[in-house]
Amino acid sequence: MTLSDAHNADVGTVWELQPVLSGSTIVLRPLKEDDFEALHEAASDPKIWEMHPDSERYQKEVFRENFFDGAISSRGALVIEEFITGRTIGSSRYYKWRPETKEISIGYTFLERKYWGIGTNRELKNLMLSHIFQWAEVVWFHVGKDNMRSRRAVEKLGAVLFEQESRVFEGKPYIQLFYRLDNSDFSVGA
Repeated sequence: MTLSDAHNADVGTVWELQPVLSGSTIVLRPLKEDDFEALHEAASDPKIWEMHPDSERYQKEVFRENFFDGAISSRGALVIEEFITGRTIGSSRYYKWRPETKEISIGYTFLERKYWGIGTNRELKNLMLSHIFQWAEVVWFHVGKDNMRSRRAVEKLGAVLFEQESRVFEGKPYIQLFYRLDNSDFSVGA
């Protein structure tokens, strides 16, 4: 089953992979093709990607090919906007829905550096987790071993390191970590 088929999945109800979710400082809404320029502007700081296996994503062409096009086709990608101004500040997405075990992944998340360390990622993940845990039993986060910033962020959510796997991206080896968060272990704002 593809992520785009999730609306037909046997989860007891129709559910939304690209909802509009509002928090106190951010709004999440479905990513659209005409969001490219604003989203690339938010992603254009090389520091955002320095710990990521795809560290060249700040470049416009790389961002389009290695991030944006896949986000659009995933039908699970969200734009993160400031609540007050509506300015685009990042993105995240739902992907890899597994209906037989009610598991899904959340990732491909980035925020402008201005929003690091002030609770924006926590608010983002609380919104996404509260929404998806209406149907899912487990959420997975896939993080590069060297991406300490992202590792700390998912650990703060209560996700537990479950396994690791050797991978290669554009000829460069790296270790992918798999963090698991069970619905029963999730608590908003924990």
